[in-house]
Amino acid sequence: MDLKHFRISLLLLVSTLLFGTAGYTIIEDMSIFDSFYMTIITISTVGFSEIKPLGPHGRALTLVIISTGIVIAGYSIGLLLRLFIEGELTKSFGRRKLEKRISRLKDHFIICGFGRIGRLICDELHEDNIDFVVIELDPDLIEELEKMDYIHLCGDATKEESLEKVGLMKARGIVPAVQSDAHNMYITLTAKWMRPDIFVLSRASDQTNEGKLKRAGATRVVSPYLIGGRRMAQILKRPTVVDFIDIALMDSHLGLMMEEAKVTPDSFLVGKNLIDSNLRQTYGVIIVAIKKASGEMIFNPVPLATFDSGDVIVFIGKKNDLLRMNEEI
Repeated sequence: MDLKHFRISLLLLVSTLLFGTAGYTIIEDMSIFDSFYMTIITISTVGFSEIKPLGPHGRALTLVIISTGIVIAGYSIGLLLRLFIEGELTKSFGRRKLEKRISRLKDHFIICGFGRIGRLICDELHEDNIDFVVIELDPDLIEELEKMDYIHLCGDATKEESLEKVGLMKARGIVPAVQSDAHNMYITLTAKWMRPDIFVLSRASDQTNEGKLKRAGATRVVSPYLIGGRRMAQILKRPTVVDFIDIALMDSHLGLMMEEAKVTPDSFLVGKNLIDSNLRQTYGVIIVAIKKASGEMIFNPVPLATFDSGDVIVFIGKKNDLLRMNEEI
């Protein structure tokens, strides 16, 4: 609304300038420049002397210009200052609010880059209410982050101070997902130098750079183009299998999902086998795999397979049942 009023006030101010210029030109027979000059010094009330003595009609015109021009000019300047001050205050309050939200984050993920890949990651994390913060430099993408109310920092993810501001020392992991593999490598090196135990999931635009990113310290490296190509090939070869995986992993509307849970040292599962655990009977889940603490992956475990502390169970079931199981084990 203030912008609309400001445009109207500018239009009125320009109209007054044109009116005064035309009036002095016609009534006092001045040149266009002299008439414009007279109108300006009249509105601004700077007190300069008149170009030439004015007649009665010229003085009457001056009174009209003073009474309208000063009011309109003052109103325009007031609106301009208001817009500027309110805009700066809004930005200041917005930055402080973001800083407070970032300072409260703990065990969160840091997403570096809000491009196509970064956006998809953020949407998935947001859907599951997992805390994250985005580091982005592009002003256009910053506007989108503000509209979506995603916690973000306008900064360079390759800089140590940016990683400090988004709470790297308290984060669960960091995702270098910018388009440049060189930048992703530098982000990985910086993050690992600041915190050697941080989990790093890096994007690789070029498959040949996967090994370099791992040597730089990335825990896992994902090449979106490679995965996309393989997925398209699987759809051609095994469409039903792909449909099932989509339902289990991505289609939340059906309430079916695949999840994982870690067996804690005090869990009731420690030392029990699959039959004695009664997981299927109690929670209605299907145990797909067990990842042992050693890293060994046991697919489709037999009924006598036992659970040890540190094991990660992969299972499929209804979302509510999976959440309840995760809380209880």
